[in-house]
Amino acid sequence: MEASSSFDTVVIGAGIMGSCTAYHLSKLNQKTLLLEQFDLLHQLGSSHGHSRTIRAAYAKPFYPPLVSLSYSLFLSAQAESGYTVLTPTTQLDLWPESNSGLQACIENLKEYELLNKEKLKEKFSGAFDLPDDGWTAVETPIGGVINATKAVAMFQSLAARNGTVFKDHVEATYIKKEENSIRVISANNEVFFAKKVIITAGAWTSKLVKSINGVELPIQPLHLLICYWKIKEGHECKLTPQQRFPTFSSHGDDHIFGTPSIEYPGLIKISLDRGPPCDPDNRNWELGSKSGSQRKENINSMIEPIVQWIDQFMSQYVETADGPLMSQGCMYSMTPDKDYIIDFLGGEFGKDVVVAGGFSGHGFKMGPVVGKILAEMAVEGEVSVPDGVDLGMFSIKRFEDNPNGNLRSSHAS
Repeated sequence: MEASSSFDTVVIGAGIMGSCTAYHLSKLNQKTLLLEQFDLLHQLGSSHGHSRTIRAAYAKPFYPPLVSLSYSLFLSAQAESGYTVLTPTTQLDLWPESNSGLQACIENLKEYELLNKEKLKEKFSGAFDLPDDGWTAVETPIGGVINATKAVAMFQSLAARNGTVFKDHVEATYIKKEENSIRVISANNEVFFAKKVIITAGAWTSKLVKSINGVELPIQPLHLLICYWKIKEGHECKLTPQQRFPTFSSHGDDHIFGTPSIEYPGLIKISLDRGPPCDPDNRNWELGSKSGSQRKENINSMIEPIVQWIDQFMSQYVETADGPLMSQGCMYSMTPDKDYIIDFLGGEFGKDVVVAGGFSGHGFKMGPVVGKILAEMAVEGEVSVPDGVDLGMFSIKRFEDNPNGNLRSSHAS
């Protein structure tokens, strides 16, 4: 066994989860190898682009404590690195009053302000409107926009500063338990040895796990379209973080979400929180395009719900006549209950292999805290979590008796 190929821990996948994990392992003085099948900072998965939201407004009680810790870890990493990746804002959630998730969300919040139609217009200069009856808004202090690619780069640079080894264009295809180590084998027949392995391969996680032990994790990748819309002339500066414009979500028949105008001057990101199933190795990049054979279907299924929402809730400030002026593809990795998978692989691997995936479109903001949890699981075999968090909610075994896992109600995530 060559020393150059032997590590304490090998992390597979260098998106936000893998990069944060490598950073926390480096702080625990672990000799760490971070493998990435594509370029570092690639745009083929779920960790690229310039904006992800961070919010503590959740209907499920085990997420807000994780958000609070993750927020503080982002700030600590910024101070350590000299990077700025998090732009603080408030978070605004628009709810039908009949949605049971509204009350659950309020119960999980320490600080919030309820805004009716008139107060909402007054607070945000008329940018938002609510239907005349049956809707309310909840503003919370923990919100913000994370520069996604820059955040991944920040954690990678901190990990590298502490000695982490990086190898891109190395696709891990198989791992094998040996007497005193785990053998990691790549598609180009490179071999690495480690005491522990952590799998954070995003939309490829279920494929890799199935090749290792035959277990099918219920993770379904989705192709999403991230859309940018023109702000009406004269209102451009009003929808910026500098003017205290919030990140926002709307919980109607469709879940719509957006960020302040921060990436492209004069444009605002407003997107639909769903998309068609996809194979991460064979994606249809025509989805959402304004040309091609699937144009009509794409416009109807991925764009029209956003147009309808903007025309009802933000028509005074945002143009919809020409559709989105820009769009970008992204992927979600969905579990049936929209809760994460964070667990030991078990079986012959016991606690020597840790798996994290299925972050279901709301995981990026949790990167620092998930990375800390995964590092502690691998090194110490257990982990301390904030009060109110039960890691059993993220176990693989929750799907054994119920294919829907934790799904018991209609509460939003």
